[in-house]
Amino acid sequence: MQRGQLTTVAAIASRDLAKAQAAAAALGIPTAYGSYEELLADPKIDAIYNPLPNHLHVPWTIKAAEAGKHVLCEKPLSLTPAEAETLLAVRARTGVKIGEAFMIRSHPQWLRVQELLAQHRIGELRSITGYFSFFNNDPANIRNQAEMGGGALMDIGCYLIHASRHAFGGMPTRVVSLIDRDPAMGIDRLTSAILDFSGGQSIFTCSTQLVHHQRLHLLGARGRIELEIPWSPLNDRPGRIIIDSSGDLYGSGITVESVPACDQYTLQGDAFAHAVFENTELPVPIEDAIKNMQVIDAIFRSARSGQWETPR
Repeated sequence: MQRGQLTTVAAIASRDLAKAQAAAAALGIPTAYGSYEELLADPKIDAIYNPLPNHLHVPWTIKAAEAGKHVLCEKPLSLTPAEAETLLAVRARTGVKIGEAFMIRSHPQWLRVQELLAQHRIGELRSITGYFSFFNNDPANIRNQAEMGGGALMDIGCYLIHASRHAFGGMPTRVVSLIDRDPAMGIDRLTSAILDFSGGQSIFTCSTQLVHHQRLHLLGARGRIELEIPWSPLNDRPGRIIIDSSGDLYGSGITVESVPACDQYTLQGDAFAHAVFENTELPVPIEDAIKNMQVIDAIFRSARSGQWETPR
């Protein structure tokens, strides 16, 4: 965001002033605060980026909004659909913008995929398969602390749900899942799910204790699209979108589109700022975040019941 055309990082806050000062010095941020409250009280600050652990997203987003600050909050926006819904009243009361930070929505490769689907380049979209995994079994890491909203589904599975929903242009009518939990930490370390949409199906696996891997396939009757690094493409080299229009297993019908190198976090910050300045809709408003949480909740319920569950 420091490289953004519409954003300036003016201050950083920590519960530990020394840590805030060290981060500010390392990153060239002019002001450091030893509490979140001090940052929210600064009249020069227009907006807050909330990257706190998941269980602190809604409480501190509410405090920031009540202080008159626009909020870009990390995903997932909340721990439950009901918790996310409380932000609707907060937004109405305070008049600020509150958005969820799915940075992929600002990346050119995702904008191009939406174009290709709209052009029916692969025919009608019928199937999505995706993987997102890495290995992290450190009990001290917030992603491995169940009480903080840790686990694979909340941390990275949310991307697969978000991408599937927007590719199909709607909500799944039902979901079914399997979850394997770490016996010591209690978090879901391996989660697989099927999302049943009116137009097709999405199948995905996410894990915090597998080899680092990312891939997404979108299949239609006439072709397929493949994203090599869908969630965290490197910002120092071009990306690739693979388009297969023939179905030849040996690749004779494959074309590859190059996506210019960019920083999706810079683009996300500018998109958020633009919506604030122009009073337009955010890329991922609260309403969209609620829908993602409804699917996450249904996946957790399905793992417990062993049956199909309906997002609600």
